[in-house]
Amino acid sequence: MATRGRIDLRLATQVLVLQLVVVALTSIVAFGMFAAFTRHRIADEYGIRALDVARVVALAPAVRAGVAGYDANPLPVGPEFRAELESGPLQAIAAEVAQSTDVLFVVITDSRGLRLAHPNSNDLGSPVSTDPARALAGGEEVLDEIGTLGPAVTGKVPVRAPNSDRVVGEISVGISTRDVRRQLDSSLRICALLGGVALLVGVIGSILLERRWRGLTLGLRPTEMAEMVRGQAAVLHGVGEGVLAADADWRTTFVNDEAMRLLQVAYLPGRPVAEIGLTPRVLDVFLAADSTPTLATVGDHIVVVSARRVIRDGRDLGAVLVVRDRTDVESLTRQLDAVQLMSTALRAQRHEFANRLHLLNGLLDARHVDEARQYLADLLGSGPLGSAVPGIDAISDPYIQAFLAAKAAGAREAGVTLTIGENTWVAGRLTLPVEVTTVLGNLLDNAIDATRGVSGDVKEVEVELLQDDSTLHIVVADSGAGVEPGFVDQLFTEGATTKPASGIPGGRGIGLTLSRQLTRGLGGDLRLSSPGEPDRRLCGAEFIARLPGVMQDSDVQDSDVFEEAQWET
Repeated sequence: MATRGRIDLRLATQVLVLQLVVVALTSIVAFGMFAAFTRHRIADEYGIRALDVARVVALAPAVRAGVAGYDANPLPVGPEFRAELESGPLQAIAAEVAQSTDVLFVVITDSRGLRLAHPNSNDLGSPVSTDPARALAGGEEVLDEIGTLGPAVTGKVPVRAPNSDRVVGEISVGISTRDVRRQLDSSLRICALLGGVALLVGVIGSILLERRWRGLTLGLRPTEMAEMVRGQAAVLHGVGEGVLAADADWRTTFVNDEAMRLLQVAYLPGRPVAEIGLTPRVLDVFLAADSTPTLATVGDHIVVVSARRVIRDGRDLGAVLVVRDRTDVESLTRQLDAVQLMSTALRAQRHEFANRLHLLNGLLDARHVDEARQYLADLLGSGPLGSAVPGIDAISDPYIQAFLAAKAAGAREAGVTLTIGENTWVAGRLTLPVEVTTVLGNLLDNAIDATRGVSGDVKEVEVELLQDDSTLHIVVADSGAGVEPGFVDQLFTEGATTKPASGIPGGRGIGLTLSRQLTRGLGGDLRLSSPGEPDRRLCGAEFIARLPGVMQDSDVQDSDVFEEAQWET
């Protein structure tokens, strides 16, 4: 696949080529550095060896005496002087040392720099080709120089007179650079062999890495991966649903903005999903890869979560959790439920009024005026639904009255009696009817469910409501089997329930959790005051809820309505 005039290789192939180039360049640079370092090291070693040989020769008594003699009685340069030197002891000593130490040359000079011993006899008596000044000044030196015998590493040391520190000449010992090169070539051959082995290992490693990369990238090209990443960012950050992804080892790989907002987690790539702050219910759904939509509460949000495994070409790539915000939907649902309950209560009132009006009409038609008058007085004293739920007159708020009347009707259909506690007193009006009916409704529904499933003559649910300024206290008790001791600690845990499975979307086990969340959001609380006591009349569970700021005095409300009417007038 060509892109803009160049070949678009797969990422794994590019990694292989890059690895091979890097390994090859590294081997070449390392080989060059090793060659330079080795040559310098060998040259230093040969220089030290030349100095050692020169020192030994310079300390020989015969050499010191011979050089001192020529220095004290210099002979004129000529054939006689050359012939004497050629057959003299210094030439023999130099030739024997050069042969025994396998050096290129051993040269002896006097203080004038004239050769007293040299491998080439024709050069005897002539000045040396290199500067002997430092050695003649009493110092030692190692030089890489080119003399009459060719390039060599030369060590130069002074020759001192017997029993004196006076310099009378110098010794030059040279080792051919061909020997240095020969030793270097031997070391480089070993280095090349080791470098070849390293290069082979690098190639094999690069091939294995290429296969690994091919598996990790699913054989995609870099342009395809870039397009995929851009598409993923555009889609996953643009959708209105939260998305949380994890790999096969359950480590976080992706979290979009909506998921971070709804789940209240941070984007921590590589962290285990159990450590990023998911609630237990959401975490259970994710780990189970359950595709069934499940309701959960996260902070102030009510969400629907579902998860599924991601498999491509038979390979497990991990799992994805999808999160949808249901907070507004649930709020509207609670309001709709409240409206439906009010509608049910109004229908019950209409039915009851119709029956009473029929009776009243019959009494008047029969001209039983006194009986009709008495019946009408009884109606005015009992209220519209007074006979339906005894004790409901202690509640002034029509919303709560209608709600309890509807719940009482539903309880009767389940064979359960809903009663109002004798301590009930609510003189004000509700300011937050949806929140109150949500908490009260969940408690009553649970109590009715727990009561109708038990055997016995007494199937009763009792509710008490007490207003304290703007706070409403709710107590709900039932005659059911109570809460099992082992389940008390899990009672308010999201998803925990003792009820059988149902077809309700999201499952069970969220009512008490949501109710407690609502009460605590108002600054109150919801708790289990008694899991069940056999000695009580209502031996089942008892719940107490405290909801601050949900009530308003009726006088204040009526005054506000009156002032508003005056203003409109």
